[in-house]
Amino acid sequence: MSRRGRTRLPAVGGLLAGHLAATALVARSPLVMTVLTVAGAAYLVWLGIGTLVRPSAPQAGAEQAAGSWARQVVKGAGISGLNPKLFLLFLALLPQFTDPDARWPLAVQIVALGLVHVASCAVVYTGVGTGARRVLRTRPAAARMVSRFSGAAMVVIGVVLLVEQLVR
Repeated sequence: MSRRGRTRLPAVGGLLAGHLAATALVARSPLVMTVLTVAGAAYLVWLGIGTLVRPSAPQAGAEQAAGSWARQVVKGAGISGLNPKLFLLFLALLPQFTDPDARWPLAVQIVALGLVHVASCAVVYTGVGTGARRVLRTRPAAARMVSRFSGAAMVVIGVVLLVEQLVR
């Protein structure tokens, strides 16, 4: 989990905090979901352009300066809290597992399902972050290619989501 004092826990914690905040907001108001989807799509385009302009490639055996724990948490929360993928989850998947006639209010059901999602993300993000760092550090050319592909994908997905919101 840590190498030379560096850990992925602050970033993972921020990602999970963003998921929790989005879950709480969406459970309260469907309009919030639309606003956050537009903001998230615009942020995704911005991140994608930045990744295309400056693709990252970790150096073998070198640690990159990532900033303070607080900065990593805030960045992670922003990334996941504005991630359109999270809102697609709320639209496409979670409603199938709710029951409007249940004893629990719909908002409580969505929050409970959101917490299950956050718990599974904690496991997946930690594993992917650790594995990707190890693999990509030993292959800088592959890391640059993955960064460029990711940047292009972020731009395309962000633009599609923005267009979809405008067409509605």
